[in-house]
Amino acid sequence: MAVSNLQEKLLFYTQQKSLISSKLSNIQMQQLSATKDSAAKQQAYNQQLQALYYDEDYGYGTEEYSEMLLQLQNEHEFELSTLNSWESELDLQKENLETQLNEITGYESAWQKLLMTNIKNEFSYGGTSSK
Repeated sequence: MAVSNLQEKLLFYTQQKSLISSKLSNIQMQQLSATKDSAAKQQAYNQQLQALYYDEDYGYGTEEYSEMLLQLQNEHEFELSTLNSWESELDLQKENLETQLNEITGYESAWQKLLMTNIKNEFSYGGTSSK
């Protein structure tokens, strides 16, 4: 196999690694966004709980307090389950891309070894010396 064909194959693997690295970077940014959203929703939920507790009409000690509290908890659990589902999907995508990246890195290493062997064989001068 010619050296140029091997180099072309290595360039292809480099391009693939670059594309996968870019996708991984995007997923990590989305994970960061999901974490930020989760923290913001938790903070908003805590503020809502505090506001409900001190509300004059529905606050602690009124008949409606338990119903309102249950409604807030259900809404918060739904929001968190949606975020957790999204984070799980992102984790799966990340693992898939990392697996692809490791596979391509292995292929790239094998082709580099083949290229070095090919270059060594094509450019060796003289015969083998035996002592």
